[in-house]
Amino acid sequence: SYITMLHTYETLGWWRRSAEVKRIHFAEEYNEYHHLLIWESLGGDQDWSVRFFAQHSAIVYFFVLIVLWVCSPSLAYNFSELIEAHAVDTYTEFAESNKELLQSMEAPPIAKAYYEAPDMYVFDEFQTSRSSSPLLTTNTFNSTILNVTYNLNNKDGKLPRRP
Repeated sequence: SYITMLHTYETLGWWRRSAEVKRIHFAEEYNEYHHLLIWESLGGDQDWSVRFFAQHSAIVYFFVLIVLWVCSPSLAYNFSELIEAHAVDTYTEFAESNKELLQSMEAPPIAKAYYEAPDMYVFDEFQTSRSSSPLLTTNTFNSTILNVTYNLNNKDGKLPRRP
């Protein structure tokens, strides 16, 4: 939705500085897409009701962000930050509650392909807390689900460091 609104503003001539911002938002969107693929590969897409709820929630979220953006771009960003903070809390709780089990499980192929890619340009593009998070350097990945979970959120530097 951010790329859509940035493109709309740019097309209408309201804002001409959006190339860099669009590139960062694309990188973030690409990262979120891989989060989805990772969780789906772990069985998160098996139940049709879960898929139905997730797909329809995404559509509603898209349009809510557009409406918020029209009212105030900063309001839309703040709302997204609240959603992201909730996701970080959820991942943290999940990782800490299931630490031993997750440490014993191998990471899915999609996670390995994403985090071990030779060209991490898209992943590196939106990193802002690299200095506080040594886990987040190109091609740093451990092959367990626990570390995949840490990688999913460590982009924000909000999960504990990898054990």
